[in-house]
Amino acid sequence: MRHRDAPPPGPRHPHLPTTESAVTAIREIAEGHGLEVTVTDDIGADQTTRRASAGAFTVLDPDGSLPHEAFVELGGTPAVTVQLYPEDDAKITVEAVEFADVPRDAVPAFLRAVHGDLAYVKSRFFPPGQWLVVPLPGDETYKELIGRLALTPWLARRVR
Repeated sequence: MRHRDAPPPGPRHPHLPTTESAVTAIREIAEGHGLEVTVTDDIGADQTTRRASAGAFTVLDPDGSLPHEAFVELGGTPAVTVQLYPEDDAKITVEAVEFADVPRDAVPAFLRAVHGDLAYVKSRFFPPGQWLVVPLPGDETYKELIGRLALTPWLARRVR
């Protein structure tokens, strides 16, 4: 279950035109929080995950562009990974909770919210459920069902 409250129209986050610019922004955030960063780059249509239909030895997209995808692991707590796709979106995983289709421009604000202690777990008794909620500036909120996963110590400390 994915829920994203839509913010008002207009620019909300600084534009990150490339995967590399997003990786640079993530490195700056990690440095500010004293976290290690590991980056794995996949470059070329034959290497990126969403280009499975690319022919053998096909590196460029039909429009002549060179797709670039990156997988970023941030050390420390909480456990966070970011999969940056060439289509201007990302999948962010926080303590095994996946947030798919996060716009690339929102990734730095998302990571600041998680590492700045703004993220929280919302619980409900009926129907039972727990959600990881990540509020961003401008009334933009990402919320994902935690599901049957046991709460990690980091998630348990954020229950409201």
